[in-house]
Amino acid sequence: MCLILFAHRAHPDYRLVVAANRDEWFSRPTAAAGFWPDAPEVFAGRDLAQAGTWLGVTRGGRFAALTNFRDPASSRPDAPSRGALVSAFLRGRLAPAEYLEGVRGDAARYNGFSLLAGDGDSLAYFSNRADAVRELAPGIYGLSNALLDEPWPKVASGKALLGAALGGCPNAERLLAILDDTELAPEASLPETGVGRGWERRLSARRIVGDGYGTRSSTALLVGTDGEVSFVERSFGEDGADAGVVRERFRLDR
Repeated sequence: MCLILFAHRAHPDYRLVVAANRDEWFSRPTAAAGFWPDAPEVFAGRDLAQAGTWLGVTRGGRFAALTNFRDPASSRPDAPSRGALVSAFLRGRLAPAEYLEGVRGDAARYNGFSLLAGDGDSLAYFSNRADAVRELAPGIYGLSNALLDEPWPKVASGKALLGAALGGCPNAERLLAILDDTELAPEASLPETGVGRGWERRLSARRIVGDGYGTRSSTALLVGTDGEVSFVERSFGEDGADAGVVRERFRLDR
């Protein structure tokens, strides 16, 4: 993922509300969200190059999502896939903070990342660019290709819009509308991450449209306090046009 806006226990009817965009090269093979044949409790999209995922939820209420940390100068082509960190938590049984502490001990092997892990009760965060596991208090958060709540324009504006959505009755369509914004940020507000000003500007939109690389999918996830899960994934083609929608509802097993 490259943008995750989420509310953890910030609405009386929902344990978790997530609006997230996955930005990736269009040449990377990907499967749309679904229950995995080899792990039937997991509902997630799948990276067919490395078999991991960027965001998923399980019938037992586990949730995980990941963004890459944008730092091209330190990127290593031989590093293991970061998507495996998400799928390992979804398949496992460790508590979120305990799992992330285990990841922390091995984090130097990976290129930069930020990882969220939750089990319906607690939600924890770790980045291998911060070196500390953090259990999150109830609230509204934003994560892009930097540390949690780094005030990049699309993070700050996205959090404000998510807060407004929570003031009413949040639903998948309203969350997807937040994500569906292709406006570029003003030049003066762009971060300096080492990719050049042209790329910084292009990557500043909440939904990125462009040849070769862009937003592949938008995901809206709502986990109700009653155990009802709603998951909607909207995919996009390289030209930015809609390329299909997956809708799934299920009730948590526990």
